[in-house]
Amino acid sequence: MRLEGSGTGRRNAKRLRKEMTPPEIGLWLALRRNEAGLRFRRQHSVGDYVLDFYCAPAMLAIEVDGEAHARGDRPARDVVRDAWLASQGVRVLRYPAKEVLTNLEGVVRQIIAITTERRDEFEN
Repeated sequence: MRLEGSGTGRRNAKRLRKEMTPPEIGLWLALRRNEAGLRFRRQHSVGDYVLDFYCAPAMLAIEVDGEAHARGDRPARDVVRDAWLASQGVRVLRYPAKEVLTNLEGVVRQIIAITTERRDEFEN
């Protein structure tokens, strides 16, 4: 199943690829050269949303949450967004930016394990 981004989502994704945060850059560098050979997209639009990282064969989104995700209406917006993605069959993994910076190897190991498991489920 291919999930398409809206025109607004695609424009936002293009802009966000140029404005990636240090934790996103570090995670991107690790994910794009992973030993499992999994392919990830960065700042990928799905509907009106932009996913930090997305692995299509596993229908898995990875989000790096900075401090802004804990403020204002952002937690409620994230719940709505994650519920919509789940309704499309996409699982969302969320990691605090601080954890990505301090435990990149552990985060990548977990992402690769979950992604491989989901991809294998979809292939069988």
